[in-house]
Amino acid sequence: QVQLVESGGGLVQSGGSLRLSCAVSGSIFSIRAMGWYRQAPGKQRELVAVITGGGNTDYAGSVKGRVTISRNNAENTAYLQMNSLKPEDTEVYYCNAEITKADGLGRTETYWGQGTQVTVSS
Repeated sequence: QVQLVESGGGLVQSGGSLRLSCAVSGSIFSIRAMGWYRQAPGKQRELVAVITGGGNTDYAGSVKGRVTISRNNAENTAYLQMNSLKPEDTEVYYCNAEITKADGLGRTETYWGQGTQVTVSS
């Protein structure tokens, strides 16, 4: 069973920083792209940042310059360093990953974590 677990969310003042982590566990053959998304109540989930297996990154315009996505392939973990946080960054942050399980079937599927709340006070 594959599982993604996010951590690192919390309450921070405007201008502060947080580092989110996403740990992937289970019987995994490989992980392709990993991404961070966020969702506010009543709104659609939106992409924040994505990193490919080769380390190429892309960011939403609203966070570019304030956010850095990275990954540790040896530990199957992705990170999201968020600086200069604003109240409008207050959302639930979700991690996802494109994973090929070590079951010999060769299928790649997208898995999601349960989300971690980020709250930025003004």
